[in-house]
Amino acid sequence: MDAINRLNFHHLRYFWTVAREGGLAAAGRKLRLSHSTLSAQIQSLQEDLGAPLFTKVGRRLVLTSDGQIVFRYADEIFSRGRDLLDAMAGENVQRGARLHVGVVDAVPKMIVRRLIEPVLALDPPVRLVVREASFDRLLADLAIHELDVVISDSPPSPGSLIRAHAHELGQSSVTLLATARLATQLRNGFPQSLDGAPMLLPMDGSPLRRGLEQVFAKLRVRPRIVAEFEDSALLKVVGASGAGAFAAPTVVLEEVVQQYRVKPIGELNVHERFFAVTARRRIDNLAVEAIAANARHLFSGADEKDEMAARPRRRP
Repeated sequence: MDAINRLNFHHLRYFWTVAREGGLAAAGRKLRLSHSTLSAQIQSLQEDLGAPLFTKVGRRLVLTSDGQIVFRYADEIFSRGRDLLDAMAGENVQRGARLHVGVVDAVPKMIVRRLIEPVLALDPPVRLVVREASFDRLLADLAIHELDVVISDSPPSPGSLIRAHAHELGQSSVTLLATARLATQLRNGFPQSLDGAPMLLPMDGSPLRRGLEQVFAKLRVRPRIVAEFEDSALLKVVGASGAGAFAAPTVVLEEVVQQYRVKPIGELNVHERFFAVTARRRIDNLAVEAIAANARHLFSGADEKDEMAARPRRRP
């Protein structure tokens, strides 16, 4: 029998999902298959390929070197399969009814709203389906084409096993904000006034967190970290309660001030970058193109506007 005929693509997809989800239990829930069924299918694939694809480290399944090779080829195979279906269907957002967007939980919701606004105005209309999760989870869903685009605050890591392409949408400086009373206190002597000041920060390891910590170190100030958040909207809600100062993109400063009833303290030399991550190298989806075009408008000249909007204000 020809070797290609021995390759069971159902088994290959099961393997791919187990690798992507990080284990049999999670993959079983995704595929609605039992643990034993998945294990048997992957064992058959390993026998067909003549190589072990996973090794067990503690309670986790880890890809072997052969498994990593198979995973990369599987990613390419299923990606090209989607390309084939799209080409045969002549798929275009003009015909398609939905745009599936993944949003990394750390990305400010006001930025997301501004970016996706033009999609809601497309004619013929496109239904938006927006999901929020961690970057790794969204990339995994992008790889199996459950998402059309992921809006993120960072590009995929160079060592990622998932094929994805980052298109930079733009960047914005950040401004610290707080309730009126705290903002008034911290404007005096800013930025040295931040030493010991109550601060709400994004989670450790996020791009914004790293940028803020670098600036704090350069300024030789050590704010008092009150809380850390994955969700940027929750961080602002807690900041609006008076728990501490927080950072927001200056490009949406006026909206943050109005919605959360807070006041700007001052601008920091930190820039948040935003990306549209797609499975294909080129953006060929009209709705995603609309997002990218809107981003160019949103972030164009942002630095000049930011400097004026975020300048510390003095009391009369």
